[in-house]
Amino acid sequence: MQMLILAAGRGKRLNHLTEFQNKCMIRLRGKPVLEYHLEQAVRLGMHEIVITIGYLGETIRAHFGSRYGNVPIRYVLQEEQQGLVHAMEVAAPTITGPFMLTLGDEYFLNPDHQGLIDCFSTNDLFGVCGVVEGEPPESIRKTYSVLLGADRRIHRLVEKPRRPVNSIKGTGTCVFRREIFDYIRYTPIHYLRREKELPGLIQEAVDDGEAIACHPLSEGYFNINQVEDLESFLDRYDHDTTGKRRHSFL
Repeated sequence: MQMLILAAGRGKRLNHLTEFQNKCMIRLRGKPVLEYHLEQAVRLGMHEIVITIGYLGETIRAHFGSRYGNVPIRYVLQEEQQGLVHAMEVAAPTITGPFMLTLGDEYFLNPDHQGLIDCFSTNDLFGVCGVVEGEPPESIRKTYSVLLGADRRIHRLVEKPRRPVNSIKGTGTCVFRREIFDYIRYTPIHYLRREKELPGLIQEAVDDGEAIACHPLSEGYFNINQVEDLESFLDRYDHDTTGKRRHSFL
């Protein structure tokens, strides 16, 4: 299996933090956020890591090189940043079979990536979306909500819902069959962002009858979009026994 990491965006809302670095290279707990995904790829026994790069992408290539541990890295340039689905489309020719998708600016607390793969493999699914359960509405509004049918199969996904109907928060980490790329052409452009969005892509496959489930991926999660996201995550999860915050993202 390959791991596809999307790491092309700048993160304009992070202001000075991304003036001279790609947002996936922001350091958290002593290392770039992107490096946590590379560590997972090695731990999971991936045979290749594919990273889409764009904004200051050469700094990512220079930092990590052509291999992380025993896993080779291939870089794919997304010349114009047109969203996550477009980044997947650019990388599609390099993907040869089932793969794990993840976003280079995601961070997970105590993640269960192996469980995600096991759920995909043992249930003969088209895809599995990693989710975080028990999240407040204001957190879910930043990603997407997941409505489930029988056997935890996904019935509907809603991008940045105004009124989440449950406490399940979707993430950008999923496992798919390679055929997910066939649905890119049918994915609608989001009316606000003017880009094709990941939930829209997955919904096209669901509506076509493909079996896609969800799996609890971690105890905590955030996607680096704003300085407030980083601060909020650390305030919520990163404390020592005295209640003092342990780390900074700077």
